[in-house]
Amino acid sequence: MITTNVQRYGTVLVSVTGALDGEAGAALQQALDGVTADERDLMVDVHGAVSMDTDGLLHLLALHRRAENLGLRVLVVGWQPQPQQFLADVAGIRGRGSATGERYAVAGFRRLIEERAQRVRDLSDFGSAGPYGV
Repeated sequence: MITTNVQRYGTVLVSVTGALDGEAGAALQQALDGVTADERDLMVDVHGAVSMDTDGLLHLLALHRRAENLGLRVLVVGWQPQPQQFLADVAGIRGRGSATGERYAVAGFRRLIEERAQRVRDLSDFGSAGPYGV
């Protein structure tokens, strides 16, 4: 379960609490409803996000893409250990405490992790259905 708190001060501030997982999509997408021309930035505070899985990562990436399409600059802050390590694992970066949170803002890095996360999701969907989709 995820909860979000959205505040607007020229910057859209989204505070995330709970698990960034498959259920996070609707709450994250609603954060950008009603964005005005006065708002230039989206800051996503994930201090309260204690865990993240592949679906949650893909939802976070979708939020980032949508915000950029609205002309917002995006910053994600407050990476907790499990989400940051998960992001590093998906990106293929070895070692504890890697600086994946700082790299998240780079478009090429986001594309890389989005492709890899989608591949992980596709493989897990394939594995659960069996080799012939049955």
